[in-house]
Amino acid sequence: MMKHRIEETKDRLVVGIKANMSLQTIQQETGNLARQFMPRRHEISSRLGKHVFSIQDYGELEMKDITARTTFEKWVGVEVSNLDDIPKGMEPFILKAGTYAVFTYKGATQDFPKSRQYIFQDWLPNSDFELDNRAHFEELSENYSKYLQNIEEDVWIPIKGKD
Repeated sequence: MMKHRIEETKDRLVVGIKANMSLQTIQQETGNLARQFMPRRHEISSRLGKHVFSIQDYGELEMKDITARTTFEKWVGVEVSNLDDIPKGMEPFILKAGTYAVFTYKGATQDFPKSRQYIFQDWLPNSDFELDNRAHFEELSENYSKYLQNIEEDVWIPIKGKD
């Protein structure tokens, strides 16, 4: 079982790069995005903190309708204090304000799908919440690498009270 907390957030401004991908291609494509973004992250002058965001924006899609082949936007970026100075080739994204269930994952990246399954098939259906239609994201340390055997990341799931 993973520990979690419930957090309310204001809008969070992000600058980064994005690509369209599916659950089938997410591992490889996210690596490609990170390799494009990480060497350039220091070009962002209004950066807040040392963390990096990995964001899944499913738009208007309902989670129950998402298959391995459904495409969505994947972002890699950093939090910023303003959107005044966006480096060439990067774009702004706003993580919308609201309530999130935040799960701290510790372990190897290849074991993460089991934790994701726990969140969506065990925790969520048995909680007082349901998914809200906002972006999902992970907050990663700056030295995060999928090759590390003992990563730690916060997994942010957008939620709202059940009707």
